[in-house]
Amino acid sequence: MAMDFDTLKSSKYVCVVGAGPSGLVSARELLREGHSVVVLEQNHDLGGQWLYQDAGAGAGAATVHSSVYASLRLNAPRTSMEFTDFMFTPVEGRDTRNFPGHREFFLYLKDFARCFELTELIKFNTEVVHVGMAAATGKWNVRSRDRRTDDGEFVEEIFDAVVVATGHFSLPRLPKIRGMEEWKRKQLHCHVYRIPDPFQDEVVVVVGGSISGPEIAMELVHVAKEVHISTKHVEIPQPLLKPASKYAHLHWHPQIELLCEDGTVLFADGSSVVADTILYCTGYSYSFPFLDTKGVINVDENRIGPLYEHTFPPSLAPSLSFVGIPQKLIIFRFFESQARWIAQVLSGKRKLPSAEEMMMKAIEEDERHQELEEPKNIIQVIAEKLEYYDRYGDQCDFPHLEDWRKEILLHFFEKCINNIETFRDE
Repeated sequence: MAMDFDTLKSSKYVCVVGAGPSGLVSARELLREGHSVVVLEQNHDLGGQWLYQDAGAGAGAATVHSSVYASLRLNAPRTSMEFTDFMFTPVEGRDTRNFPGHREFFLYLKDFARCFELTELIKFNTEVVHVGMAAATGKWNVRSRDRRTDDGEFVEEIFDAVVVATGHFSLPRLPKIRGMEEWKRKQLHCHVYRIPDPFQDEVVVVVGGSISGPEIAMELVHVAKEVHISTKHVEIPQPLLKPASKYAHLHWHPQIELLCEDGTVLFADGSSVVADTILYCTGYSYSFPFLDTKGVINVDENRIGPLYEHTFPPSLAPSLSFVGIPQKLIIFRFFESQARWIAQVLSGKRKLPSAEEMMMKAIEEDERHQELEEPKNIIQVIAEKLEYYDRYGDQCDFPHLEDWRKEILLHFFEKCINNIETFRDE
């Protein structure tokens, strides 16, 4: 189909880094807006985190991108995970549960890519090693290499814009605990956890009170001699109350004070246990080692900025953007609204404020988050996130999340708070 002159005039050559959910929907929205798109993906297939990989052991585990473990199921219902015009409906002969396993969502992404003819845009096994401004052009130089070869050859290409969609669940973040370096027994991050079998008859301390810690503990309790969960809470978290009363060998503790050379783990309340393994479910750090912005963007383990509306670095907008940065509540329709906004800004359909205005807003937002204490009620956190996502979408006429979807999401998180072991199937 021939494009009109205005479409050709506003079309950009765009590189999307990453072929996970945020990268795929970015490619789809960019195509719809008339841009030319190339997606660079380091793995052999699409899916990002949802492409399950055996972690192995030793140094090789550090190179694995996915943090998905074998039994992982979605922690939000299907209706919260789908894009606006491609429903995540049950498929006969596959996993039809409301909270399906990780492979079912991977297959959904495959179906999505096939439906919108995205797969042919993706260069697989392609590692992006450097993204930097092309001198005096306002464009971006992207250097990549084929991961299947060791010939040292690099490919360089110039793009009008780059969309970074690499996710942020691949670089494990470890806590700082006194005695951690001297503790000689097994310590690992849940990034490399896949199955419970290696922990048979062990005493395991799971560190972390977010959803991954308790969920993995619920799996370990069926094979381990004892499972001890350590969290920052001053008392046992609500989701663990029923499981702790059900399993005599499941115990809760406040945060760890000291790790001793003899294997003793000392907790803040004075209790202790001699453990075989410590499993850290302590989150992930932001990391974009390929990105060179000459100091314009600062990346540390907890944040990346300054970013206007979590998307555009003010002084580099709109030629550089990010999709999928916010944490806490991940709804893929939000990534979709980000992608649509980016695509429309690049085509000229939408206008951004001045760089100065965007910088002021980004700094104000960052300061507000640092000053305010996060609400203790997780339902309140989710409700506020959903409200923000709707406001965000107004920038590109993206439809608000229907009330019934919000009600379903809040309902199931309330169920999760009551019992993390059973909420998916109640």
